[in-house]
Amino acid sequence: MMKKIIAVLILTGSLFSCTKDFSELNTSKDGAKYTTPETLLGPAVHDVLKRNLNRCLRLTHELMQVHVTLNDGDEIHRYVIRPQESDYMWNNWYLQLTNIRDIYKGGDAINSNAFMGISLVLDTWVSSLITDTYGDVPYFDATKGREGFLQPRFDKQKDIYEDLFKKLEQANELFKTASLTETEAKLDPIYAGDLTKWRKFGNSLYLRLLLRASGTAELNVVNRISDMLGAKRTNYPIFTSNNDSAILKFQTTAPYLSEFAEYRDLDFWVNNSLGEFFIDNLNEWNDPRRDKWATKKDNAFVGIQSGYPVGQIPAPQSQYNKSLMKEPLLGNIINYPELQFILAECALKGYISNEDPKTYYEEGVTAAIAMWGLTLPTGYLSDSSAQWYSDDDNDLKLQKIMLQKYYTLFFTDFQSWIEHRRTGFPKLPQGFGLQNDRIMPTRLKYPVNVQRVNQQNYLAAVASMGGDDMKTKVWWNK
Repeated sequence: MMKKIIAVLILTGSLFSCTKDFSELNTSKDGAKYTTPETLLGPAVHDVLKRNLNRCLRLTHELMQVHVTLNDGDEIHRYVIRPQESDYMWNNWYLQLTNIRDIYKGGDAINSNAFMGISLVLDTWVSSLITDTYGDVPYFDATKGREGFLQPRFDKQKDIYEDLFKKLEQANELFKTASLTETEAKLDPIYAGDLTKWRKFGNSLYLRLLLRASGTAELNVVNRISDMLGAKRTNYPIFTSNNDSAILKFQTTAPYLSEFAEYRDLDFWVNNSLGEFFIDNLNEWNDPRRDKWATKKDNAFVGIQSGYPVGQIPAPQSQYNKSLMKEPLLGNIINYPELQFILAECALKGYISNEDPKTYYEEGVTAAIAMWGLTLPTGYLSDSSAQWYSDDDNDLKLQKIMLQKYYTLFFTDFQSWIEHRRTGFPKLPQGFGLQNDRIMPTRLKYPVNVQRVNQQNYLAAVASMGGDDMKTKVWWNK
């Protein structure tokens, strides 16, 4: 019985806050206990980013043909994802979501608009990752184990998104009158206490999620986008340069080490070769990021086929540059170039009045390369397939936007896979060894232990979604 209770606490999204070394309690004026918000911030964000990188390497980049495994038994590139893969992110996202929501409680206890706003932005970030990966999930009753919610209901993704929008609206207002002490600011690993940038982060994340839901014709999404980028633009500041990007820049010493900093070469790059699709586009554009990201094979950048049949492992070609194991930029949450591609798509679809998507597209391309400390090569936007043609139809233009966005999302959690599910772009070649009826997985299955310890709510969620498999589409993707 005790084992079952522990399993419920860990696996149903109702976790206690248990970040190591950060459990000190203070007492507010009214005698209530709360966790010091500034001490939770860095560890929570860092842990989420590390876990995201772990699964980006294992799942996202394999599915999206950034790299291809050289291990014949690892079939993710063939669209085979074992049920056990679901546990890792579910458990860790919910653990840190508990700590992130405790930041709000601590901020509320000390009347800190800053920490309440920061918590709401981070809550939205992590909650959106959970629901975009699994679909309907515990949300409103999640992280409430201390209140007795040991078997939380699964909420519909539409309802989750609606509440995420509310949280970002609230954060935008809170930041208007927020401040941090010098001591508190020093414990902010992303912006060092710059709340103007936190506000831009929240609104840029808001646009990511609004665009993601824009195909549903629900929640007044298109009008919200139009307002944010039109008549109400001044009320919703967004990123204006690479310096605004939400990146926890990994360091070479603790506490903010990259997930990969202590990996063996075998675990990071020896067992993988970069994919043909990924390398071929960079070659065609003469993209300077190749040297940052990839090694050469026989003095050339060469990729291998993804989705190869069982027993036909290709010979190793270009692999990840070993320097990426300690690369500070891999602590990316959402960056300025991604926002430019979001704006380009919004302009293309008419969500922004009288705006040329080409302007945003070209700024996104230029900023994405500059973010890596590089310069756009001559002819990149005028003499390669990256060139914007005004006469192309909207489908071709969207493909172009999404292809560049794919590279901008390099090592950014599950985003390139999520965006591929939403748009179908970039168009990936299909190897002969693909399984899952050759359909790109549309979600991860619910963890096995969740099915067991929260069975009634699990079954209700499955019935609502229409199944629990890798072909079931989430709300914004139907």
